[in-house]
Amino acid sequence: MSSSSDEPPPRRSDHGAAAAQEPAGSGDGTAGRAEPSTESIPPRGRETDPATATDARPGTGLEALPEAPTTRLAPSPTGLLHLGHARSFLAAWWFARARGGRVVMRVEDLDGARCRPEWADAALRDLEWLGLDWDGAPLVQSDDLEPYHAAVERLLAAGDAYPCVCTRRQIEGALDAPHAAGTELRYPGTCRGRFASRAAAEASSGRVAGVRFAVSPGVRAVDDLLLGRIEAEPDAECGDFLVLRRDGAIAYQLAVVVDDARQGVDLVVRGDDLVPSTLRQALLQDALDLPHPAWLHTSLVLDATGARLSKRGGARSLAELREAGVDPRRIVGWAAASLGFHAEGGFDAVEGCDGDDSSDPGASSDPIGVELADPAGWLPRVRLADAARRPARVDARAGSGSSSARGAAEDSGRNDDAPSA
Repeated sequence: MSSSSDEPPPRRSDHGAAAAQEPAGSGDGTAGRAEPSTESIPPRGRETDPATATDARPGTGLEALPEAPTTRLAPSPTGLLHLGHARSFLAAWWFARARGGRVVMRVEDLDGARCRPEWADAALRDLEWLGLDWDGAPLVQSDDLEPYHAAVERLLAAGDAYPCVCTRRQIEGALDAPHAAGTELRYPGTCRGRFASRAAAEASSGRVAGVRFAVSPGVRAVDDLLLGRIEAEPDAECGDFLVLRRDGAIAYQLAVVVDDARQGVDLVVRGDDLVPSTLRQALLQDALDLPHPAWLHTSLVLDATGARLSKRGGARSLAELREAGVDPRRIVGWAAASLGFHAEGGFDAVEGCDGDDSSDPGASSDPIGVELADPAGWLPRVRLADAARRPARVDARAGSGSSSARGAAEDSGRNDDAPSA
Protein backbone atom coordinates (compact mmCIF):
# COMPACT_ATOMS: atom_id res chain seq x y z
CA MET A 1 0.00 0.00 0.00
CA SER A 2 1.40 3.33 -0.96
CA SER A 3 1.79 5.78 1.89
CA SER A 4 2.55 8.85 -0.21
CA SER A 5 0.79 11.99 0.95
CA ASP A 6 0.00 12.72 -2.72
CA GLU A 7 -2.04 9.54 -3.08
CA PRO A 8 -5.65 10.36 -4.02
CA PRO A 9 -8.51 8.83 -2.05
CA PRO A 10 -9.59 5.46 -3.44
CA ARG A 11 -12.43 5.51 -5.93
CA ARG A 12 -15.82 4.50 -4.68
CA SER A 13 -16.82 0.95 -5.57
CA ASP A 14 -19.68 0.93 -8.07
CA HIS A 15 -20.73 -2.56 -6.98
CA GLY A 16 -21.11 -1.42 -3.40
CA ALA A 17 -22.65 1.94 -4.21
CA ALA A 18 -25.52 1.30 -1.79
CA ALA A 19 -23.42 2.46 1.13
CA ALA A 20 -21.75 5.27 -0.77
CA GLN A 21 -24.84 7.25 -1.71
CA GLU A 22 -24.41 10.77 -0.33
CA PRO A 23 -26.99 12.70 1.70
CA ALA A 24 -28.97 15.23 -0.28
CA GLY A 25 -27.01 18.39 -0.94
CA SER A 26 -23.62 16.99 0.05
CA GLY A 27 -22.24 16.60 -3.46
CA ASP A 28 -19.74 13.85 -3.99
CA GLY A 29 -18.54 13.86 -0.40
CA THR A 30 -15.05 15.11 -1.21
CA ALA A 31 -15.24 18.31 -3.22
CA GLY A 32 -14.75 21.51 -1.28
CA ARG A 33 -13.64 19.81 1.91
CA ALA A 34 -10.38 21.29 3.13
CA GLU A 35 -7.88 19.13 4.92
CA PRO A 36 -7.87 19.91 8.67
CA SER A 37 -4.90 21.72 10.12
CA THR A 38 -3.71 20.60 13.51
CA GLU A 39 -3.06 24.25 14.30
CA SER A 40 -6.77 24.99 13.85
CA ILE A 41 -7.91 22.39 16.39
CA PRO A 42 -9.10 24.23 19.50
CA PRO A 43 -7.30 23.06 22.65
CA ARG A 44 -9.19 21.71 25.60
CA GLY A 45 -7.67 23.19 28.71
CA ARG A 46 -6.96 21.05 31.73
CA GLU A 47 -9.54 21.24 34.50
CA THR A 48 -8.44 22.55 37.87
CA ASP A 49 -10.24 19.83 39.82
CA PRO A 50 -8.59 16.45 39.06
CA ALA A 51 -11.74 14.63 40.20
CA THR A 52 -13.67 16.10 37.26
CA ALA A 53 -10.84 16.53 34.79
CA THR A 54 -12.37 14.21 32.23
CA ASP A 55 -15.99 15.27 32.41
CA ALA A 56 -16.92 15.36 28.75
CA ARG A 57 -18.79 17.84 26.58
CA PRO A 58 -22.29 18.77 27.79
CA GLY A 59 -25.30 17.07 26.30
CA THR A 60 -25.93 13.42 25.63
CA GLY A 61 -28.12 11.57 23.20
CA LEU A 62 -28.01 11.44 19.42
CA GLU A 63 -29.51 14.92 19.22
CA ALA A 64 -26.10 16.12 20.43
CA LEU A 65 -24.27 14.77 17.37
CA PRO A 66 -21.92 17.40 15.94
CA GLU A 67 -23.02 19.15 12.78
CA ALA A 68 -20.95 18.04 9.77
CA PRO A 69 -18.73 15.86 11.99
CA THR A 70 -15.38 14.36 11.09
CA THR A 71 -15.04 10.70 11.97
CA ARG A 72 -12.48 8.07 11.08
CA LEU A 73 -12.16 4.57 9.75
CA ALA A 74 -9.16 3.03 11.50
CA PRO A 75 -8.47 -0.60 10.57
CA SER A 76 -5.59 -2.34 12.31
CA PRO A 77 -3.85 -4.73 9.87
CA THR A 78 -3.33 -7.56 12.34
CA GLY A 79 -5.65 -9.80 10.32
CA LEU A 80 -8.43 -9.72 7.74
CA LEU A 81 -11.66 -7.83 8.40
CA HIS A 82 -14.86 -9.74 9.15
CA LEU A 83 -18.56 -8.85 9.48
CA GLY A 84 -18.10 -7.26 12.90
CA HIS A 85 -15.57 -4.84 11.48
CA ALA A 86 -17.80 -4.15 8.47
CA ARG A 87 -20.72 -3.19 10.71
CA SER A 88 -18.59 -0.88 12.88
CA PHE A 89 -17.04 0.90 9.89
CA LEU A 90 -20.39 1.26 8.13
CA ALA A 91 -21.86 2.77 11.31
CA ALA A 92 -19.06 5.33 11.55
CA TRP A 93 -19.41 6.23 7.87
CA TRP A 94 -23.19 6.61 8.09
CA PHE A 95 -23.15 8.80 11.19
CA ALA A 96 -20.76 11.23 9.48
CA ARG A 97 -22.12 11.22 5.92
CA ALA A 98 -25.76 11.45 7.07
CA ARG A 99 -24.91 14.87 8.52
CA GLY A 100 -22.74 16.05 5.64
CA GLY A 101 -19.54 15.27 7.52
CA ARG A 102 -16.07 14.07 6.65
CA VAL A 103 -14.57 10.59 6.91
CA VAL A 104 -10.81 10.16 7.24
CA MET A 105 -8.84 6.95 6.92
CA ARG A 106 -6.16 5.80 9.34
CA VAL A 107 -4.14 2.58 9.19
CA GLU A 108 -3.21 1.70 12.78
CA ASP A 109 -0.10 -0.36 12.15
CA LEU A 110 2.15 0.47 15.10
CA ASP A 111 2.21 -3.12 16.35
CA GLY A 112 5.04 -4.19 14.07
CA ALA A 113 5.07 -7.76 15.35
CA ARG A 114 1.44 -8.40 14.33
CA CYS A 115 0.72 -6.04 11.44
CA ARG A 116 1.27 -6.96 7.80
CA PRO A 117 1.19 -4.63 4.77
CA GLU A 118 -0.91 -7.10 2.79
CA TRP A 119 -3.60 -6.99 5.48
CA ALA A 120 -3.62 -3.19 5.29
CA ASP A 121 -4.15 -3.37 1.54
CA ALA A 122 -6.87 -5.99 2.02
CA ALA A 123 -8.70 -3.76 4.53
CA LEU A 124 -8.86 -0.86 2.08
CA ARG A 125 -10.10 -3.18 -0.68
CA ASP A 126 -12.77 -4.59 1.65
CA LEU A 127 -14.05 -1.14 2.58
CA GLU A 128 -14.14 -0.02 -1.03
CA TRP A 129 -16.04 -3.19 -1.88
CA LEU A 130 -18.68 -2.22 0.70
CA GLY A 131 -18.98 1.16 -1.03
CA LEU A 132 -17.24 3.27 1.60
CA ASP A 133 -15.12 6.26 0.66
CA TRP A 134 -12.98 8.69 2.63
CA ASP A 135 -11.55 12.19 2.31
CA GLY A 136 -7.87 12.54 1.49
CA ALA A 137 -5.08 10.02 1.56
CA PRO A 138 -4.91 7.48 4.40
CA LEU A 139 -2.79 8.34 7.43
CA VAL A 140 -0.45 5.40 7.99
CA GLN A 141 0.81 5.55 11.55
CA SER A 142 4.15 3.87 10.95
CA ASP A 143 5.09 6.44 8.30
CA ASP A 144 5.82 9.14 10.89
CA LEU A 145 6.45 8.35 14.56
CA GLU A 146 7.63 11.83 15.54
CA PRO A 147 4.23 13.18 16.67
CA TYR A 148 3.82 10.28 19.10
CA HIS A 149 7.31 10.62 20.56
CA ALA A 150 6.80 14.37 20.90
CA ALA A 151 3.64 13.68 22.93
CA VAL A 152 5.55 11.24 25.17
CA GLU A 153 8.23 13.83 25.83
CA ARG A 154 5.60 16.44 26.60
CA LEU A 155 3.97 14.17 29.16
CA LEU A 156 7.34 13.43 30.77
CA ALA A 157 8.29 17.11 30.91
CA ALA A 158 4.98 18.00 32.56
CA GLY A 159 5.31 15.26 35.18
CA ASP A 160 2.24 13.47 33.82
CA ALA A 161 4.27 10.36 32.90
CA TYR A 162 7.34 8.57 34.16
CA PRO A 163 9.83 5.89 33.05
CA CYS A 164 9.10 2.28 33.93
CA VAL A 165 11.39 -0.75 33.70
CA CYS A 166 8.99 -3.35 35.12
CA THR A 167 8.42 -6.60 33.26
CA ARG A 168 5.05 -8.34 33.18
CA ARG A 169 6.41 -11.04 35.46
CA GLN A 170 7.44 -8.43 38.02
CA ILE A 171 4.03 -6.80 37.87
CA GLU A 172 2.29 -10.15 38.32
CA GLY A 173 4.54 -10.88 41.28
CA ALA A 174 3.55 -7.59 42.92
CA LEU A 175 -0.17 -8.33 42.67
CA ASP A 176 -2.12 -10.46 45.10
CA ALA A 177 -4.40 -12.28 42.66
CA PRO A 178 -3.19 -14.38 39.70
CA HIS A 179 -3.99 -13.22 36.17
CA ALA A 180 -4.58 -15.27 33.05
CA ALA A 181 -2.13 -14.91 30.21
CA GLY A 182 -2.99 -12.03 27.89
CA THR A 183 -5.23 -10.22 30.39
CA GLU A 184 -4.63 -6.67 31.50
CA LEU A 185 -2.80 -6.14 34.76
CA ARG A 186 -3.37 -3.24 37.11
CA TYR A 187 0.01 -1.58 37.46
CA PRO A 188 0.83 -1.11 41.17
CA GLY A 189 2.95 2.01 40.66
CA THR A 190 6.32 0.41 41.36
CA CYS A 191 8.35 2.87 39.27
CA ARG A 192 6.37 6.03 39.96
CA GLY A 193 8.78 8.61 41.39
CA ARG A 194 11.65 6.13 41.29
CA PHE A 195 13.77 7.58 38.47
CA ALA A 196 14.62 11.11 37.41
CA SER A 197 14.68 10.27 33.70
CA ARG A 198 14.53 7.41 31.22
CA ALA A 199 18.30 7.46 30.96
CA ALA A 200 18.60 7.15 34.75
CA ALA A 201 16.06 4.31 34.78
CA GLU A 202 17.96 2.36 32.14
CA ALA A 203 21.34 2.97 33.75
CA SER A 204 20.08 1.88 37.16
CA SER A 205 18.16 -1.21 36.02
CA GLY A 206 20.11 -2.34 32.98
CA ARG A 207 16.81 -2.62 31.12
CA VAL A 208 15.13 -0.54 28.44
CA ALA A 209 12.53 1.75 29.97
CA GLY A 210 8.98 2.25 28.81
CA VAL A 211 6.85 5.24 29.82
CA ARG A 212 3.65 5.17 31.87
CA PHE A 213 0.96 7.81 32.25
CA ALA A 214 0.30 8.66 35.90
CA VAL A 215 -3.39 8.11 36.71
CA SER A 216 -4.84 9.93 39.70
CA PRO A 217 -7.37 8.07 41.87
CA GLY A 218 -11.05 8.86 41.64
CA VAL A 219 -14.11 8.42 39.48
CA ARG A 220 -13.93 9.81 35.96
CA ALA A 221 -16.85 10.37 33.62
CA VAL A 222 -17.52 10.94 29.93
CA ASP A 223 -20.78 11.26 28.02
CA ASP A 224 -21.55 8.82 25.24
CA LEU A 225 -24.10 9.83 22.62
CA LEU A 226 -25.71 6.39 22.67
CA LEU A 227 -24.90 4.92 26.10
CA GLY A 228 -25.24 8.10 28.13
CA ARG A 229 -23.05 8.89 31.12
CA ILE A 230 -20.12 6.51 31.59
CA GLU A 231 -18.29 6.49 34.91
CA ALA A 232 -15.25 4.44 35.87
CA GLU A 233 -12.11 4.49 37.99
CA PRO A 234 -9.14 4.06 35.63
CA ASP A 235 -6.76 3.96 38.57
CA ALA A 236 -8.61 0.98 40.05
CA GLU A 237 -9.05 -0.76 36.68
CA CYS A 238 -5.60 -0.44 35.15
CA GLY A 239 -3.50 1.92 37.22
CA ASP A 240 -0.77 3.87 35.44
CA PHE A 241 -0.89 2.69 31.83
CA LEU A 242 1.80 2.56 29.17
CA VAL A 243 2.10 5.23 26.51
CA LEU A 244 5.46 3.89 25.29
CA ARG A 245 6.16 0.19 25.59
CA ARG A 246 9.50 -1.19 26.62
CA ASP A 247 10.01 -2.61 23.14
CA GLY A 248 9.81 0.95 21.79
CA ALA A 249 6.31 0.70 20.33
CA ILE A 250 3.88 3.56 20.86
CA ALA A 251 0.88 2.34 22.86
CA TYR A 252 -2.58 2.35 21.31
CA GLN A 253 -4.12 4.78 23.80
CA LEU A 254 -1.63 7.55 23.05
CA ALA A 255 -1.53 6.98 19.29
CA VAL A 256 -5.27 7.34 18.78
CA VAL A 257 -5.40 10.51 20.88
CA VAL A 258 -2.60 12.14 18.88
CA ASP A 259 -4.08 11.06 15.56
CA ASP A 260 -7.67 12.06 16.34
CA ALA A 261 -6.41 15.57 17.10
CA ARG A 262 -4.19 15.94 14.05
CA GLN A 263 -6.88 14.53 11.73
CA GLY A 264 -9.55 16.82 13.18
CA VAL A 265 -11.74 13.95 14.38
CA ASP A 266 -14.62 15.24 16.50
CA LEU A 267 -16.83 12.11 16.41
CA VAL A 268 -15.52 8.66 17.36
CA VAL A 269 -17.86 5.79 16.44
CA ARG A 270 -16.73 2.30 17.45
CA GLY A 271 -17.80 -0.88 19.24
CA ASP A 272 -18.76 -0.74 22.89
CA ASP A 273 -15.94 -3.15 23.73
CA LEU A 274 -13.72 -0.06 23.62
CA VAL A 275 -15.63 1.84 26.32
CA PRO A 276 -12.85 1.20 28.91
CA SER A 277 -10.35 2.88 26.58
CA THR A 278 -12.44 6.04 26.40
CA LEU A 279 -11.72 7.19 29.94
CA ARG A 280 -7.98 6.66 29.46
CA GLN A 281 -7.99 8.56 26.20
CA ALA A 282 -9.89 11.42 27.83
CA LEU A 283 -7.19 11.59 30.52
CA LEU A 284 -4.50 11.86 27.86
CA GLN A 285 -6.45 14.50 25.95
CA ASP A 286 -6.66 16.63 29.08
CA ALA A 287 -2.96 16.22 29.83
CA LEU A 288 -1.99 17.14 26.26
CA ASP A 289 -4.53 20.00 26.04
CA LEU A 290 -6.34 18.32 23.17
CA PRO A 291 -10.09 18.47 22.50
CA HIS A 292 -12.45 15.69 23.46
CA PRO A 293 -14.39 14.30 20.51
CA ALA A 294 -17.97 13.16 20.85
CA TRP A 295 -18.05 9.41 21.55
CA LEU A 296 -20.61 6.95 20.26
CA HIS A 297 -20.18 3.26 21.07
CA THR A 298 -22.34 0.82 19.14
CA SER A 299 -23.32 -2.72 20.09
CA LEU A 300 -21.22 -5.68 19.00
CA VAL A 301 -21.76 -8.54 16.57
CA LEU A 302 -21.99 -11.95 18.23
CA ASP A 303 -21.95 -15.39 16.71
CA ALA A 304 -24.76 -17.93 17.13
CA THR A 305 -23.39 -19.01 20.52
CA GLY A 306 -23.33 -15.47 21.92
CA ALA A 307 -19.54 -15.13 21.66
CA ARG A 308 -17.94 -12.18 19.94
CA LEU A 309 -17.51 -12.62 16.23
CA SER A 310 -13.90 -13.52 15.43
CA LYS A 311 -11.76 -15.23 12.85
CA ARG A 312 -10.64 -17.66 15.52
CA GLY A 313 -14.27 -18.59 16.09
CA GLY A 314 -14.76 -19.49 12.44
CA ALA A 315 -16.04 -16.19 11.04
CA ARG A 316 -15.27 -15.87 7.36
CA SER A 317 -13.35 -12.76 6.36
CA LEU A 318 -14.76 -10.10 4.07
CA ALA A 319 -12.07 -11.04 1.55
CA GLU A 320 -13.35 -14.62 1.51
CA LEU A 321 -16.93 -13.45 1.07
CA ARG A 322 -15.93 -11.12 -1.74
CA GLU A 323 -14.03 -13.87 -3.53
CA ALA A 324 -17.04 -16.17 -3.12
CA GLY A 325 -19.17 -13.72 -5.08
CA VAL A 326 -21.28 -12.40 -2.19
CA ASP A 327 -23.19 -9.24 -3.11
CA PRO A 328 -21.92 -6.50 -0.75
CA ARG A 329 -25.40 -4.95 -0.69
CA ARG A 330 -26.52 -7.84 1.49
CA ILE A 331 -23.91 -6.95 4.08
CA VAL A 332 -24.74 -3.24 3.86
CA GLY A 333 -28.47 -3.90 4.27
CA TRP A 334 -27.94 -6.27 7.19
CA ALA A 335 -25.65 -3.79 8.96
CA ALA A 336 -28.19 -0.99 8.58
CA ALA A 337 -31.02 -3.15 9.89
CA SER A 338 -29.06 -4.56 12.82
CA LEU A 339 -28.01 -1.06 13.88
CA GLY A 340 -31.63 0.06 13.90
CA PHE A 341 -31.31 2.41 10.93
CA HIS A 342 -34.54 2.77 8.98
CA ALA A 343 -35.32 4.71 5.83
CA GLU A 344 -37.32 7.88 5.84
CA GLY A 345 -40.63 7.32 4.13
CA GLY A 346 -41.17 3.89 5.64
CA PHE A 347 -38.92 1.73 3.46
CA ASP A 348 -37.79 -1.26 5.52
CA ALA A 349 -34.16 -2.31 5.18
CA VAL A 350 -34.97 -5.88 6.09
CA GLU A 351 -37.93 -6.33 3.76
CA GLY A 352 -37.66 -9.86 2.42
CA CYS A 353 -35.59 -11.18 5.35
CA ASP A 354 -37.19 -14.48 6.21
CA GLY A 355 -37.76 -14.84 9.93
CA ASP A 356 -36.48 -11.44 10.99
CA ASP A 357 -38.33 -9.52 13.68
CA SER A 358 -37.65 -5.95 12.65
CA SER A 359 -39.54 -4.65 15.71
CA ASP A 360 -36.61 -5.82 17.83
CA PRO A 361 -33.56 -3.62 17.11
CA GLY A 362 -31.29 -6.35 18.42
CA ALA A 363 -32.64 -9.00 16.07
CA SER A 364 -30.88 -9.57 12.77
CA SER A 365 -30.60 -12.10 10.01
CA ASP A 366 -27.56 -13.74 8.55
CA PRO A 367 -26.38 -11.15 5.99
CA ILE A 368 -25.27 -13.83 3.54
CA GLY A 369 -27.96 -16.51 3.64
CA VAL A 370 -31.05 -14.36 2.99
CA GLU A 371 -32.27 -11.94 0.35
CA LEU A 372 -32.20 -8.28 1.37
CA ALA A 373 -33.97 -5.45 -0.37
CA ASP A 374 -31.61 -3.26 -2.40
CA PRO A 375 -31.00 -0.25 -0.14
CA ALA A 376 -29.37 1.94 -2.82
CA GLY A 377 -30.35 5.57 -2.54
CA TRP A 378 -31.67 5.68 1.00
CA LEU A 379 -29.12 4.44 3.52
CA PRO A 380 -27.59 7.81 4.38
CA ARG A 381 -31.04 9.23 5.11
CA VAL A 382 -31.47 7.39 8.38
CA ARG A 383 -33.23 8.22 11.60
CA LEU A 384 -30.18 8.26 13.83
CA ALA A 385 -32.29 8.09 16.99
CA ASP A 386 -33.11 4.48 16.08
CA ALA A 387 -29.54 3.27 16.55
CA ALA A 388 -29.61 -0.16 18.18
CA ARG A 389 -28.31 -0.70 21.68
CA ARG A 390 -28.38 -4.49 21.59
CA PRO A 391 -25.80 -6.66 19.83
CA ALA A 392 -26.52 -8.37 16.53
CA ARG A 393 -26.14 -12.11 16.12
CA VAL A 394 -25.00 -13.90 13.00
CA ASP A 395 -23.83 -17.39 12.17
CA ALA A 396 -20.05 -17.42 12.57
CA ARG A 397 -19.89 -19.50 9.40
CA ALA A 398 -21.57 -16.72 7.40
CA GLY A 399 -22.08 -17.96 3.88
CA SER A 400 -23.10 -21.45 4.95
CA GLY A 401 -26.76 -20.72 4.26
CA SER A 402 -27.89 -20.77 7.90
CA SER A 403 -29.20 -17.68 9.62
CA SER A 404 -30.14 -16.39 13.03
CA ALA A 405 -32.79 -13.76 13.77
CA ARG A 406 -32.59 -13.84 17.54
CA GLY A 407 -31.64 -10.88 19.69
CA ALA A 408 -28.55 -11.56 21.76
CA ALA A 409 -27.71 -10.83 25.35
CA GLU A 410 -25.30 -8.01 26.14
CA ASP A 411 -21.68 -9.05 25.78
CA SER A 412 -18.39 -7.37 26.50
CA GLY A 413 -16.28 -9.18 23.92
CA ARG A 414 -14.19 -7.41 21.29
CA ASN A 415 -14.81 -6.92 17.59
CA ASP A 416 -11.60 -5.06 16.99
CA ASP A 417 -8.07 -5.96 17.85
CA ALA A 418 -7.16 -5.43 21.48
CA PRO A 419 -5.27 -2.17 21.99
CA SER A 420 -1.63 -2.26 22.96
CA ALA A 421 -1.88 -1.13 26.55
